[in-house]
Amino acid sequence: MVGAGFAGVECVRRLERKLSPDEADVTLVTPFAYQLYLPLLPQVASGVLTPQSIAVSLRRSKKYRTRIIPGGAIGVDLKSKVCVIRTITDEIVNEPYDYIVLAPGSITRTFDIPGLTEHAFGMKTLAEAAYIRDHVISQLDLADASQDPAERAARLQFVVVGGGYAGTETAACLQKLTHAAVKRYPRIDPSLIKWHLIDIAPKLMPELGDKLGRSAQEILRRRGIDVSLGVSIEKAGPDEVTFTDGRVVPTRTLIWTAGVVASPLIATLGAETIRGRLAVTAEMTLPGQDGVFALGDSAAVPDKAKDDDSAVCPPTAQHAMRQGKVVADNVIATLRGQALKPYVHKDLGLVVDLGGKDAVSKPLGIELRGLPAQFAARGYHWMALRTNVAKVRVATNWTLNALAGDDFVRTGFQARKPAKLKDFEYTDAYLTPEQVRAQVEGTPRLDP
Repeated sequence: MVGAGFAGVECVRRLERKLSPDEADVTLVTPFAYQLYLPLLPQVASGVLTPQSIAVSLRRSKKYRTRIIPGGAIGVDLKSKVCVIRTITDEIVNEPYDYIVLAPGSITRTFDIPGLTEHAFGMKTLAEAAYIRDHVISQLDLADASQDPAERAARLQFVVVGGGYAGTETAACLQKLTHAAVKRYPRIDPSLIKWHLIDIAPKLMPELGDKLGRSAQEILRRRGIDVSLGVSIEKAGPDEVTFTDGRVVPTRTLIWTAGVVASPLIATLGAETIRGRLAVTAEMTLPGQDGVFALGDSAAVPDKAKDDDSAVCPPTAQHAMRQGKVVADNVIATLRGQALKPYVHKDLGLVVDLGGKDAVSKPLGIELRGLPAQFAARGYHWMALRTNVAKVRVATNWTLNALAGDDFVRTGFQARKPAKLKDFEYTDAYLTPEQVRAQVEGTPRLDP
């Protein structure tokens, strides 16, 4: 099993429950022994939730028997049935398999924009969310200490690129944090704090529909967030960002959340892809390959719940979790010589938490705003958390935040080290198909 996201963990846990110990050995390749609940990352960045509350340990329970290899899969040789792994000790090793389930997830989608990876922050990992919180609070501290009006104004401007769920929630939650924090800085004029949310698309979160999208946009603008649609960035520098409409915004904070692409691992297979995602059957098998399954963000799983034959499932947690269970059943069916079943799931709707009492949601097609939407959003996320421990932690954090308000502690996390997009993605770690073949021919397997 490659990947410990929603899809991978659901698949592994189901395999453990339904397979007897003498029927198969299960191995999981992941650099971090926890499952990250990605939809709540903006609330970690804003301090509503602690990082530990959304990182569910995979080693907590003694009853699980899966062998965890701490590392990342950097190549797969389908012909030899070998997964090439770079361990956390930086060794490159081979791991033969009989059946492989690929759920390596996705990475931040970037474009060839000058200065982007050098100067933008991402919002895809737990470390990035924790770092951004420290960074945003530090900008208030630095602005308060600065004697230069231009520097102070630049440090109090923040730019978020991406009008999807991640970008919208990030801008909303962090704006709420700075709005509350500035009251503790008597020397800072609150009107200097400016948040910009931009997206090249003509609509904000188009999947929500026109009405809810406009409602979300109105909430953000009422809070003072400048929403610009049909706009992206032309270039980024250490102290300013240039928009494609010609505006130049002095800022020390550029947060990039403009979508995701499949893990570079997929390119090492040399197999057919659809917009970068691995082309698979409705049963989530790789055509023409024995014992290869793929799901989640990196697989273009046909969406059989729609009438459009070309439709594929969106890269959401809702689909990934359910795909994990179906793939586990199909792996077991293959082992036992039984028929495989296709993945079919009708989308249950979308929820967007904008912080505080603000939210917009569309569960089962029902449009909700305000507190009802907030109840639906948090209720959905709470139910989706995999363990009772995680549920208690998240519920406690929400309650404390509602009763006591925000705190503005800056931990100093990597305060003197770079932590931009290029420092977190590790996209240069993957091998080419030729390098995979050379590695397989010359390196021994990783023994338990």
